[in-house]
Amino acid sequence: MTGTGFKDHFSGVASDYASYRPNEAPGLFEWVASLPERRDIVWDCGTGSGQAAIGLADYFARVIATDASPQQLAHVTPHSRVEYRVAAAERSGLADASVDLVTAAQAFHWFDFDGFFAEARRVVAPGGAVVVWTYNLARVTPEIDRILDHLSKEVVGAYWPPERRWVDEEYQTIPFPFPEVETPQLAYVADWDLERLLSYIRTWSAWQRYLKATGEDPIDQVRDNFAAAWGEPAATRRLRWPVFLRASRRLYSSST
Repeated sequence: MTGTGFKDHFSGVASDYASYRPNEAPGLFEWVASLPERRDIVWDCGTGSGQAAIGLADYFARVIATDASPQQLAHVTPHSRVEYRVAAAERSGLADASVDLVTAAQAFHWFDFDGFFAEARRVVAPGGAVVVWTYNLARVTPEIDRILDHLSKEVVGAYWPPERRWVDEEYQTIPFPFPEVETPQLAYVADWDLERLLSYIRTWSAWQRYLKATGEDPIDQVRDNFAAAWGEPAATRRLRWPVFLRASRRLYSSST
């Protein structure tokens, strides 16, 4: 299955996306950086506000981070080794065989799959690699998890874009036409108070679509439940977002 054109679900909340999406993932970027033979240039596709690009910059000499949304790129964090560009996933503007790694973090499910794969094959150099990953709902405590699940599935469930299914299926059902490697169990982690969690929920594409359709904040339906389960609102809790990866290693290498 492929998409059709650029799916822009986040330009309207670009500032909140930059502020309230998780960005700490112990071990993730180190493992991703182990995939290609060289660590010169990585193309981070669908970079959004650049969270993954910044993490990759610790391991690569240069990161080219692209997104089709200028609004998202307006909220990136500058970094000396990261170059941000406006470009579609299917038309990067990069030269043939010019990058050692192609990544897409929490973005691949919005792409035209065939177009992205063709572009990745074109730009990846011998010995390079391709990896895509996503995360689903945060996990906190069983009681809070049930509220999050209810909000996501029952309250705003009908408002998720159809591409959300790939996330719900943990990327196990996406096409991935490259020789694959086994992936580790990793997670984004953050210590947040309740208001920060609610601000994160407001970056969901389904939250935005629900609000636009009804004029109501869907969080209002579960706010009291969250408050009761959380306790002191200013207290911080550890949140985990399990990461689901599909990855290749050292494509077109002279040793294969």
